[in-house]
Amino acid sequence: MHNPAEHHNLGKGIACGVGAGALWGLVFLAPELIRSFTPQEMACGRYVLYGLFAVAMVAPRWGVLSHTINLRTWWTLNWLSFAGNTAYYILLSSAVKNGGITTTTLVIGFLPVLVTLVGSRDKDALPLRKLLPSLMLCMTGAACIGWQAMHTHTHTTARAPLFGLLCAVAALGSWTLYAVGNSRALARQRHFSAHDWNLLTGLATGAQSVALLPLALLLDSTQHGLDQWRNFALVSAGVALLASITGNALWNRMNQLLPLTLVGQMILFETLFSLCYGFIWEQRLPTGTETLAFGCVVISVLLCVSAHRKPAGPA
Repeated sequence: MHNPAEHHNLGKGIACGVGAGALWGLVFLAPELIRSFTPQEMACGRYVLYGLFAVAMVAPRWGVLSHTINLRTWWTLNWLSFAGNTAYYILLSSAVKNGGITTTTLVIGFLPVLVTLVGSRDKDALPLRKLLPSLMLCMTGAACIGWQAMHTHTHTTARAPLFGLLCAVAALGSWTLYAVGNSRALARQRHFSAHDWNLLTGLATGAQSVALLPLALLLDSTQHGLDQWRNFALVSAGVALLASITGNALWNRMNQLLPLTLVGQMILFETLFSLCYGFIWEQRLPTGTETLAFGCVVISVLLCVSAHRKPAGPA
């Protein structure tokens, strides 16, 4: 018969993935609120505050956690922080700036496919043939989003298309490395809760951002007023608390509940919610192409979930 515990974990894991996507989607609104600042400054502002929040939240439990952290753990946390936060955000910003939003959207749209393909090689993973319908719909949705971006932003001129494409591919590889590495690290480090692992990641990310902050400030020649700096601090704090602290904790918990082949599909919800927030911001309804992309994303995830449901055995 069906195992109720497995169904409970599947539902709870998917709920955590949807919640993480809803909070991560808010990140795409931040540049609209603080347009006068560079992507490097936005990244440093978000991640420095992520680190400060993590310090405050981990301090009461540091006496217990410190005994379970060794040099290998710190090494893992640092390379995951670099791949999934610091490097990814810088590469993504450079891709959009040099190659345009169309190329970047199309390349990054293959994140779920790549993570699922890597996850299909894990022990006891579903055969790839069972995931093909979901993967095909996922790629169709990504193509629809890219097509819409191309027609919406025809006025945008790419500064260095080849360099932008290389940055987008590097960003794709960087976050795929993080998604796979983080999932497997959580499987090994089961003595850490999803929340504690997120806070420790925040410590590593914050330290990296503090080191990069002088360079980010040096590269920005714009003079900002007091009101602009206040808005920058408020937006950075909001993104750090909602997307990095809460969103990442939900993502880590999801990693503990779902197989990597299904984790890859959950990345689609970030794109889905970011588009919804964009419609609200622009005060418009989705176009036909965007609606088709929505449908592909939803059906893709449903097919993947269905494929992961274990068939009923003999009573």
